[in-house]
Amino acid sequence: MVDGDVPERMQAAAFDEFGGPEVITLRKLPIPQVADDEVLIKVLSAGVGVWDAYERQGVLVPEGSALPIVPGSDGAGTVIAAGGKVTSLAVGDLVYVSATARPKGGFYAEYASVKAEYAAKVPDGVPPEHAGAMPTDALTALAGLDAISLSAGAWLLIFGASGGQGHLAVQLAKRQGLNVIAVASGADGVALVTRLGADVSLDGHGEMTDVLARIRDAAPGGVNAILAMAGGATLDRLTEALAEGGVVAFAHGVQPEPQERPGVMVRAYDGESSPRQLQRLNELIEAGPFVVHVAQKFPLGKVRDAHQRLQTSYSGKLLLTVA
Repeated sequence: MVDGDVPERMQAAAFDEFGGPEVITLRKLPIPQVADDEVLIKVLSAGVGVWDAYERQGVLVPEGSALPIVPGSDGAGTVIAAGGKVTSLAVGDLVYVSATARPKGGFYAEYASVKAEYAAKVPDGVPPEHAGAMPTDALTALAGLDAISLSAGAWLLIFGASGGQGHLAVQLAKRQGLNVIAVASGADGVALVTRLGADVSLDGHGEMTDVLARIRDAAPGGVNAILAMAGGATLDRLTEALAEGGVVAFAHGVQPEPQERPGVMVRAYDGESSPRQLQRLNELIEAGPFVVHVAQKFPLGKVRDAHQRLQTSYSGKLLLTVA
């Protein structure tokens, strides 16, 4: 199934060698072909994440990729063709995608071909353009909540709460009935997580004795778990607020990794892009207002600027606009 005429070539941001942001250039490339289990997407927007920088550096290169490589694990757009075995999506569907496995290239392009199992319809309440920035971080946040497996009414502390994964985790945790203490970055970060429904919002740059005192005031018995979006000395101090038998969960890639200590369990997790997880994510998102906070948007031609921005501090996500 194909919707209208598809050109033979597309504009894409790609690289022929590994290195800094300067290796990414705009060029015309063939539009990827669609296999029986894939969909071809006319890209509206693409998320920009640290994993894209790792791909550009040659650290995390999707298996089967060949130069020139088009990066971009996250994206949103419209299905314009679907393989013969695809039954979950149809031409015309507006979808978002998280695809770490994409040997035919990523979403820094006008078109992308990916396995249909990595795509889901954009849920109600999320602006289609912003959906391109959401998938990997939202699925990773959901995996983190699965890793700690708290019951409604429990106390969860999210460290790095104003970041890409963190600000989505705040909202998903509230959907699950958890009490959320959000430790964010700076005044803007605190304001963001407060708007998103955190029960207690704290600045991780503040005096840690005061931060811990406020946490204990809110949760005198201690917090039941910490979702750590970053590591280091601040996280080490925050573990003092854990209840006996509490859990620290962190996504693979957080450095330094949290260490086991008496009375504290440590669990690592990865996001999973699968039909089941995508369905669960959409159900949680559609339970109420949901915000994908975009710190800055860049047109595809400014992709180098977006990768330079990755190296700075900001709340939420960065976004490439393609269509």
